[in-house]
Amino acid sequence: MSSISYEIVKKLGTLGESSSGWTKQLNLISWSGRAPKYDLRDWSPGGEKMGKGVTLSLDDLKKLKQLLNQLDELN
Repeated sequence: MSSISYEIVKKLGTLGESSSGWTKQLNLISWSGRAPKYDLRDWSPGGEKMGKGVTLSLDDLKKLKQLLNQLDELN
């Protein structure tokens, strides 16, 4: 099984931190040399390990923003 290569192009922000020090981050990441995509996942304190996450295109991210804005309107 081949290893996954990635490059964090830009760190966009941290949503929170667990008691173990892992942080949930939104980053712009290039996976295996492809065009960068938005990526939301947990990272270990030193950034050497990652948890499962979700990768989004810019269009996906914009749609998610619209959905989250609708939630704000309901509250």
